[in-house]
Amino acid sequence: MKVDVHNIAGEKVDSVELPSDIFEVPINVGLMHQAFLRQRANARQVGRKSKTRSDKRGGGAKPWRQKGTGRARHSSRRSPVWVGGGKAHGPAIRNYTKRMPRQMRRAALRCALSEKLIEKGIVVVDKLTVSEAKTKSVNDVLNNLAPEASKYLVLMAHRDDLLVKSVRNLRNASTLHAGYLNVKDLAINDIVIMPLDSLEVIKSYLGSEV
Repeated sequence: MKVDVHNIAGEKVDSVELPSDIFEVPINVGLMHQAFLRQRANARQVGRKSKTRSDKRGGGAKPWRQKGTGRARHSSRRSPVWVGGGKAHGPAIRNYTKRMPRQMRRAALRCALSEKLIEKGIVVVDKLTVSEAKTKSVNDVLNNLAPEASKYLVLMAHRDDLLVKSVRNLRNASTLHAGYLNVKDLAINDIVIMPLDSLEVIKSYLGSEV
């Protein structure tokens, strides 16, 4: 599929052929959903863990003998019913990590890119560089490329501190290296600004020959 290539002023300057094995694959909603849930689960913060009776120090000796004292029987001073004892049914660390084979993750990413292209959510630009860290200039560029969008994702082929600083102050835009493109960022952003060098990075690891 051929798409238009724009400059930062929003004018068409060329066209580029997008590889069909990345941008024209059958949409598998279940696979994309699985990749989305995996990413959310792996980013989840684990909580705190309280100490149970087995984690508390001490309690090796029985407080008093089993019978003959007239008191209730106890086996350890670290029992939850004792002051300084362990916590019963307290919070525990839980592992939320989900695993997904790399081939499935990449297949889900191809589906997300294909769906984004169908929705006209990919804007290809010849290059996107800034000479100074100025938010207004980047905001003008985004409005030129996609004026009706509410949320932008700007891809980068290499580290660009000036571009990152310029986009950082925009509430409706974010930057991402093309090598870290994922299903979640494609799903939550309306428009993906894709420079030609970022497209080459995507083709390098999502192409059929990889």
